[in-house]
Amino acid sequence: MRILVTGGCGFIGSALVLHLVQDLGHEVLTLDAMTYAANPISLQPLADDPRHRLAQADICDPARVHALFADFKPDAVMHLAAESHVDRSITDPGAFVRTNVIGTQVMLDGARTHWESLSSEAKATFRFLHVSTDEVYGSLPPDAFFTEESRYDPRSPYSASKAASDHLARAWHETYGLPVLVTNCSNNYGPRHFPEKLIPLMILAALEGKPLPVYGDGLNERDWIHVEDHARGLVAVLERGRLGETYLLGGRAVRNNLDVVKALCAAFDQLKPENGPHERLITFVADRPGHDRRYAIDPSKAEAEVGWRPTKVFEEALEETVRWYLDNEAWWRPIREGRYSGERLGLAGKSA
Repeated sequence: MRILVTGGCGFIGSALVLHLVQDLGHEVLTLDAMTYAANPISLQPLADDPRHRLAQADICDPARVHALFADFKPDAVMHLAAESHVDRSITDPGAFVRTNVIGTQVMLDGARTHWESLSSEAKATFRFLHVSTDEVYGSLPPDAFFTEESRYDPRSPYSASKAASDHLARAWHETYGLPVLVTNCSNNYGPRHFPEKLIPLMILAALEGKPLPVYGDGLNERDWIHVEDHARGLVAVLERGRLGETYLLGGRAVRNNLDVVKALCAAFDQLKPENGPHERLITFVADRPGHDRRYAIDPSKAEAEVGWRPTKVFEEALEETVRWYLDNEAWWRPIREGRYSGERLGLAGKSA
């Protein structure tokens, strides 16, 4: 297949592109605006692979998007490009509305124009996969789980912008017949993760012997999925999902934030015992505004309908992730020294 992947230089996007090209042999055009969170080094293994092309482009630029569709002529689109960090959305919500809402509309329009130009046979097999988050459903009570029937209840500018993009994707399916699929995933972790999110932020802080800042009481719960499990799930939905349907992809690994940080400390105590015990670095800080208490996904529908299930064991894969950062300083050091040094974001709440 010829697959257009937006956001392919990001964390989840790069894992997906590597899987599509190296493991499955597809031809991929990566479309990425190269914002702060993008890292083309993540796709370095494909530098000399003729099956991969990289186009630096903004999904909010209709002329550029339409031109790329016309040139590449994809069989499918996997739309991952998004502003994704809740803390950043608190201080700059406009950037999230622009990319996540307007950018999704531009991609849907580009896909629709391309799809309508195809032969009947090609139109029947074309797919547009919109990739989203479980945060659109808001906060869960204890022991509850999100399903595909859960009510939307976004609480942050980030989750509200992603909720809007989900609705747009479904509207283009219902109104124009565009063959759309939607996925909502739980928190991802693994290698090549920009160090503003919890796990990579804590890993690099522990490496540097800095405090490990835990929001509030640390008991906010998240469901964790390894990025490689997620990439496989996205492909399974693209290949076998029913048009117009939504599939939730979760790792069946619900942990509270404090337990995640303690597991990271245990991994560091094993891998770098000379600097331990690392739990001494845990520091409780003021909570995030509007911090949802619990996210957890029931992935039964995806498991039953598309034949996918997560394979990674959380604590084992978490230790593998720590080891990857220890072994790949050349990947994260330029980020740490240039684009983001680990400072806290999202407290100011000022408009931008």
